[in-house]
Amino acid sequence: MPVLRWPWQTGSTMTQPSLAHATEFGRMYSRSLATAPEMPSITTVIGQEHQDLTGWAGHMATQALAADPRLPSACTSATQLKRLAREAAGAAERFRDTAAARGDRVHDYAEQVALRSLGEEHHADRARELLAEHGESGFAVHFDHWWELYGVKPLAAELTVWNHAVGYAGTLDLVAEIGGRTCLIDFKTKSLTRDGRAKPLRDSVVMQLVAGMQAEEVLVDAAAGQWDPWPFGKDLVLLAVAVSEAEVVAAQAEPASLKSHWHKFWALRQVWEHGRAVVESGRALRPVPPPAGPLS
Repeated sequence: MPVLRWPWQTGSTMTQPSLAHATEFGRMYSRSLATAPEMPSITTVIGQEHQDLTGWAGHMATQALAADPRLPSACTSATQLKRLAREAAGAAERFRDTAAARGDRVHDYAEQVALRSLGEEHHADRARELLAEHGESGFAVHFDHWWELYGVKPLAAELTVWNHAVGYAGTLDLVAEIGGRTCLIDFKTKSLTRDGRAKPLRDSVVMQLVAGMQAEEVLVDAAAGQWDPWPFGKDLVLLAVAVSEAEVVAAQAEPASLKSHWHKFWALRQVWEHGRAVVESGRALRPVPPPAGPLS
């Protein structure tokens, strides 16, 4: 399998999908830098599945309030107690934002390691230093160990893909050769369980991987809007890799489950399309004045 080199990847800053845009309908992709967004991202489609996080948010708020050193003195003041409660209510959002920033740093390091192996311009040393500055060196240490243990030979990193048939686009973390097989890999940054292990991967990552496997095109030049046919075939091993500060755990998507997860992804894509159609159709309800006479 030849190594593919993608010209938009540089080592100056963390690579961001240049054709991805934040819209009122979620993250969407355009065909070039000069065209409007057309297709939802893979993660936007998966995000159509509702997940009730109210219990988790309430738990985070309760923990934040209980741990606040100002709580004992605030108990005698209703005003102070309300202020602490308002601050604690944002604990889930703060946790989410902190985790997202950490995930960006870990993904950046993984990308830079791949670029270095590909002989591309990279800033792997700086990415590792940035993790160290945040007390997150363990992620890099265990990622490097996993990379060597599995004999990862990268073929392409952070490649933007497009599927016309179903209608979506996305950016894949890594395509690599491992053990003589071509693997499509998605990295997930994980915190630790109480026993110090990486938290388990969600089954939804299988939808993400199978959607990546069904890509029809890969981006070559964002400015020119140049795309090439998907070069890796469909005989891929789909790997989800949980990266934590204590260990890295790789899991393969069960081949027998791929069809069901692909059908679910297709259904969620229809949910997104119809949701957008409802919004674009305009007002759904209008006021009705009282009748001038008896209703017939």
